[in-house]
Amino acid sequence: MFRLHRVLASQVKNRDNSIHTDQLKQRSVRYPRLALVVRLLFAFFLFGTGIMTMGFAINGYPVSDSPDDVGQFMLALQKTGYLIFWVGLFKTVAGGLMFFPRTAPLAVLMSLPYAFNILLYVTFFAHKYLVIGLPDFAACVFLLYCYFDWYRPIFARPTSTVTTELAGGEYAL
Repeated sequence: MFRLHRVLASQVKNRDNSIHTDQLKQRSVRYPRLALVVRLLFAFFLFGTGIMTMGFAINGYPVSDSPDDVGQFMLALQKTGYLIFWVGLFKTVAGGLMFFPRTAPLAVLMSLPYAFNILLYVTFFAHKYLVIGLPDFAACVFLLYCYFDWYRPIFARPTSTVTTELAGGEYAL
């Protein structure tokens, strides 16, 4: 009985490896040339503004003597003492990962919450920065679309036979 279980487990493992290898071969990037250009521009933007944001956290946010609503908001964030620096670090890491093709899908996912937050921020609060916020979010959404084949396994449901056999077969406790 134990030997049969080992044979079945090795068959499932071999089948899973072939399925996994086939899925990797099927992964592609839609609009590869345009995606490369957008990815590199977005990576430079995230990396550069991330370093700039960390600098603001260390040296203080530059606002005028009588700041407007946006300046007051940024000063309030600066007074927390930690948020601005960590946002800048996160942007820098996501931008750095986006330079490399192997880590680009992960970096795009990492940048999505930031890009969505910036979209909300410029839409409802800082209208004068729409010129930056809209292309930022559009680049992130476009790259999500381009790399969607990389994310497809997240949404795929497992097959029933593989799940049953990995759990120990029908006689599993």
